[in-house]
Amino acid sequence: MRRLKRAGLALALGLAGAALAAGGALAQPKFDIHAPIDPSRGDALSNPAYHGPEVLKFIGVRPGWKVADIFPGRFTTALAQAVGPKGKVYGFMPDEIVKVHPGIADLKAARAKDPAWANVVPLAAPMNDMALPGGLDAVFIRQNYHDLHVRFMGPADVPAFNAKVFAALKPGGVFVIVDHAAPAGMDVTAASNRLHRIDPATVKAEVEAAGFRFDGESKVLADPSDDHTKMVLETAILGKTDQFLYRFRKPK
Repeated sequence: MRRLKRAGLALALGLAGAALAAGGALAQPKFDIHAPIDPSRGDALSNPAYHGPEVLKFIGVRPGWKVADIFPGRFTTALAQAVGPKGKVYGFMPDEIVKVHPGIADLKAARAKDPAWANVVPLAAPMNDMALPGGLDAVFIRQNYHDLHVRFMGPADVPAFNAKVFAALKPGGVFVIVDHAAPAGMDVTAASNRLHRIDPATVKAEVEAAGFRFDGESKVLADPSDDHTKMVLETAILGKTDQFLYRFRKPK
């Protein structure tokens, strides 16, 4: 149970910290980022709501793969299990998150002793100084691509981020993105800072500009009941957002 709590903590802190940093741009209600993580939400190995097996199948992850997990969280353990002892998962956590939440240092220390994270290599740097190892088979980012556009992250240099992902992947490697869908055509700054969402068309345009080829989508995380207007941490929509799952491929 402790492992499941830890697996969800980093992602929850990152999202909540970004929400606080948006300051006045965010509408009520406010959220207590120090509230304990609900253990019933689990991670991709324990909670079927995350559709872990379907997402891993969509990524195509195999034993022995090298995968980068940007903003490690609820899928990191699942990825580590999927790549097996001969594979590696590189979990990149931006310094901007750690600075706001010093407790993440304790989280990292706990993970170092967790057998489930034995093949996970922690990486940390300022967002714009991210350095990933080369020859990766896949890069995965879940519910945090939009955070590249929030003021909390600088905002990040998004073209440079996508270029680094492209360079780190081996030819034929995949970049897989899960995020909360914003209303079509909504300004990316407003959508990311106010709603913590992003228009899927914006993601597609930004990633393809780095040289990637769009390689498919899955509707496994789609929820047509979400009207895309609520901030994703609101109680009424938390865990029930309409999410898009896109795969991009680096040409061979």
